[in-house]
This record gives sequence, structure tokens and C-alpha cells, in this order.
Amino acid sequence: MERLSKRIFNVLFIAVFTAMLGLAIVSPLMPIYAENLGATGIWLGFIFAGFSLARAIFMPIVGKISDKHGRKQFITTGLLLYTIISLLYIAANSVWTLTLVRFIHGFASAMVIPITMAYVGETASEGKEGRRMGVFNIAFYLGMGAGPLIGGVLHDTYGFNSVFIAMAILTGLSFLLTLFMLPNINVSRERKKSRQNISFKKILKSDTLKGLLIYRFVNAMGRGGVMSFLPLMAAQIDISASQIGVILTTNILFMASLQGIFGYLADKWNKFALVVIGAIVSALGLILIPLANNFWTFMALALVMGLGGAISMPAATAINVKIGSKYGMGASMGLFNTAMSVGMIIAPLISGLVMDLWGLKYVFFVAGIISYVGIAIFMYFLRHGLKTEEGQHYAH
Repeated sequence: MERLSKRIFNVLFIAVFTAMLGLAIVSPLMPIYAENLGATGIWLGFIFAGFSLARAIFMPIVGKISDKHGRKQFITTGLLLYTIISLLYIAANSVWTLTLVRFIHGFASAMVIPITMAYVGETASEGKEGRRMGVFNIAFYLGMGAGPLIGGVLHDTYGFNSVFIAMAILTGLSFLLTLFMLPNINVSRERKKSRQNISFKKILKSDTLKGLLIYRFVNAMGRGGVMSFLPLMAAQIDISASQIGVILTTNILFMASLQGIFGYLADKWNKFALVVIGAIVSALGLILIPLANNFWTFMALALVMGLGGAISMPAATAINVKIGSKYGMGASMGLFNTAMSVGMIIAPLISGLVMDLWGLKYVFFVAGIISYVGIAIFMYFLRHGLKTEEGQHYAH
């Protein structure tokens, strides 16, 4: 079983890294691409929200189905759709068609991200969930971190179409890797048959899970504002697309480099405390973004937000693995990622409205304030969750 676990982990690590690299090549340039098609601030919100809306709708459903029928078919199908959709971006000639392509892309993502996390989470040894998920998170963040830099260089050198073609090639490679190398083992059905019939209503009665979903929501709110509107703010002070790529790459790669360390600490320390500390640090960096007036101040804030994410995310995913071991890994990972998607839906919509009403810099002030309110709500549910034996188990 240990050898099988390592094979599953290694294949999914490479596949997810490659897929996220392709996705991240495009995402930071999407606001500029959309503006070229005539998108206003609120339309930028709709375009980004379309991707996350599809994820929010389909991730819990796909996750729960995968608990019963297995993971591989969803992962490979999702990656195949990624590849096809990458080329549809080139054909988009209006904000309407671009929004539709983003929605379909989000549907494909719902079959990949939570299912790979569930597959890896099920293979984590007891007491080592933080380490396993922290190391696996590196695949996401390395892909997301390297993508903006590569995308910026491709855009500046060859134009927008080269960015979408690169995404198609990378996601196609991920599809082939999982199709031929990923074992088709339904760990959940072998180990946890009794958890397949647990309803979402029952799962959501857990105060610990409620708090965790609030954290994931506000975390996504902050990241959604950064990814959607930071490129526009940086461009206002004549920072090039390549430099924007460097800023976003620095943020994510710094976060990736610390995932293993803080994953190890999450197995040793109180997981909830690490989530709170990291969330506070991230929100602080977000609020300070409007004060940045050159490339280097943007870089410094990218490091602050990266540190916050590195502290909190391994602990949060480790808590979710423990929840999944009780309620079903696919279902819990689906809900966890749905909370992120809801945050990514609301963030660009609110941010776009704020931008149209008050100006671009207020986007980050508002997002930071919302993040701190979310942290307070998370701590409220945390206090109730820790009163139970189950909540204390999740914390440690």
C-alpha cells in the first residue's frame, strides 16, 4: 500500500503541477485580454466569476460521486476538457463568449482539483496529514507561481494566442500522464463504504467544518482581488506584463517554498492557531497594496501575502483531511474547494463594483476589511468546535 501511495502521489504531483502551470500562464493576463474585448470593471467580475461559479456548483457533486465510483475517470476527463478549452479562448471574440468559455473551464476544473486532493488525502498516514498535504500543495503553487512569469514573457514576445496554445500543450501532457500512469484504485470504497451515504446537510452540522469553510472563503476573497485587479493597478504605474508576472510568481513561489516546513509544523502544533495567524498576515498585505508605488514595494507585499498563505494553508488542508476521513474525502474536499470558488465568485464581482464606484485602490482596502471580518467569524466557529472532542482532534 505504501508503494501504491507513493505512485499515486508522484503521478498526481507532476500532473497537477503541469496543469496548474498551464492555467496560471493565462489567468494573470485575463484582465488585460478581457479589457481588449471591451470589458468594464463589472464585466471583469463576471468573467472571473464564471470560472468559479462552475467550480462551486459542480465540485461537491463530483467529489461525492468520486467517493463511490473512483477518482481516475474524473481527473482524466477534466484534464482532457482543459486541453480543448484552452484553444477555445482564441476563438472568443466578445465578453459574452469569453465568460462562457470561463464557465466551461470551471466545470473541467471541478473534476480535477478536489479529486486529486481527495486522492492524496486518503493516502496520508495518521498524524502526517499536514506534511503530506503541504508537500502536495507545492505542486499547485509551483505551477501557479511559474505560470505568470512564463505567460508574461510569451505575451510580450509572441502575443496572446501563444499563451493559450502553451496552456493547451501543458494540460494535454497532464491528461496523458494520468491516463497511462495513474492507478485506478477506489481507496474510499475499500476503506470507507459507510461514509458514502452521509448527506451534505449532516456534514455541514460540524462547527469545525463551518469555520474551515469560512477561512477558505475569505482566503479566496483576498486572492481573487489580487489575481483579478493587481495587474491593472501595477500597469497604472508602468509596470510591464513581464514584471507583473515576476510579482505574482514571487508571491506564489515563496508560498510554495514554505509549504513543507509549515506542513510539518501543522502536524506538531495547533492547526487552528496556524490558520488564524496566516490569515491575519495575508489580510495585512492585502490592505497595504494601495500604498505600493513601484515594482519593489509590490514585491515586498507579495512576500508578506506569500508568508501568510504558507502558514495557514497546510494546516487548513490537514484539518480537512481529518474531516474527510470521517465524512468522505471527496465530499469534504469538494466543499473545501467550493468555499474557495464562492470567494472567487464574490471577490471579482464586489471588486469590479468597488472599482467602478470609488476607484481601483479601494478594491484592496475593501477586500482586506472583509478578510478580517471573516477571520473573526472563523474564530467564532472555532471556539464552538473546540468544545467537542471532534474539534480538539481536528486541531491536533
